[in-house]
Amino acid sequence: MLLADIEAELTCWDGDDALWTEERFPVAELAHSLALRLRSPDAGARDFALDSVSADPGLVRIARSEGGWSVGFLFAPGVWSAPVAWEDLVAASRQFVHAVREGVASIGIDPAFLPEV
Repeated sequence: MLLADIEAELTCWDGDDALWTEERFPVAELAHSLALRLRSPDAGARDFALDSVSADPGLVRIARSEGGWSVGFLFAPGVWSAPVAWEDLVAASRQFVHAVREGVASIGIDPAFLPEV
């Protein structure tokens, strides 16, 4: 599957602090899943867990907490980003999807398989 074959290093940042880094992460799968979530009418009403064909279920999680939305990683249990507002999460997700689309295009692959957000 093409989505699972496009990997890159992914680091989750919380301000200036790197919470976790994965060297060969299925970034196209994450971008695709995030784009579909953002297009969903109930996107802000439910938590998110990456459903990957190439990695463990829930590898990346986005969960609502008292102060907003936090990002966690399966292989860093108990490590979550500081909560952010829904609008900030949406902006960061869109930025990630756009960056992956640009990266895919830069290696000669048509990014049309990644929904625009």
